[in-house]
Amino acid sequence: MDPIAHINIKKDSTFAMLLAARRRGWPVFYMEQQDLWLAEGRVHARMRALEVRDQAVDWFTLGEAMERPLAELDAVLMRKDPPFDMEYLYSTYLLELAEREGCLVVNRPRSLRDANEKLFTAWFPQCCPETVVSRDMARLRRFLGEQQDIVVKPLDGMGGASVFRIRQGDPNTGVILETITQHGKRTVMAQRFLPEYVEGDKRILLVDGEPVPYALARIPASGEARANLAAGGRGEGVPLTERDRWICQQVAPALRERGLLFVGLDVIGDYLTEINVTSPTCIRELDAQYGLDIGGQLMDAIARHLEARR
Repeated sequence: MDPIAHINIKKDSTFAMLLAARRRGWPVFYMEQQDLWLAEGRVHARMRALEVRDQAVDWFTLGEAMERPLAELDAVLMRKDPPFDMEYLYSTYLLELAEREGCLVVNRPRSLRDANEKLFTAWFPQCCPETVVSRDMARLRRFLGEQQDIVVKPLDGMGGASVFRIRQGDPNTGVILETITQHGKRTVMAQRFLPEYVEGDKRILLVDGEPVPYALARIPASGEARANLAAGGRGEGVPLTERDRWICQQVAPALRERGLLFVGLDVIGDYLTEINVTSPTCIRELDAQYGLDIGGQLMDAIARHLEARR
């Protein structure tokens, strides 16, 4: 995971998972990316026993560092935030070698590579708004002309970073497309703008393909075109609609097949816009609003998968 000393425990889903694991009496060990290495064909890790406490200060204690083969652990949760850069990619290769030795890695390393959080939606076109993925600025301009109002975003961002809304006739269209595509050198996603975003960009969590019955609708701040919590949006719990459940049914079989045990779908209005597989959030907010234990649901799913391997 990212450095535990710097997390916001009120909002951190990884922290919720840690609490759930410890409530079960499972020993938990802490690692960052730099703690993994490969030697003589086996992946090893520098790890420390971790204790966590659900309190505003002094929320963790780390034990003495030890070095051991990673596959000696029953399960490893990969919860490093994007960007999905080359270092992230290398980590998935190392985790895949541990998986080959019998360790359960959540989410499956190969699927973390295969399921780009923006582009994976293309596997479910029946769920999505009109979309173009390209680095050709002329093609993106034509799409803008067809739709009149679009959102463009990089394929490797998170938290609403570098997301632009462009309306037909916007004098900044050229500079926006030049910037986001790096003058035609970077592929981006363009989608029809969904005005329903003002009612909330919903984060729907799925545990082993089963949706949590409530979503966190992220309501944009006044004057803000992005609803992400990281961009100043506020979270409001809402029950899933029939359309939300239908979208989950469309996506769930592919998630199970790919070993994606914990996933966050982003839905605006009636449309799927992203499939978050690296480190989906919103557990803490939904748990607090509805008395849920989503981290516990995930630990139950992990236990089932481990039992099935025995």
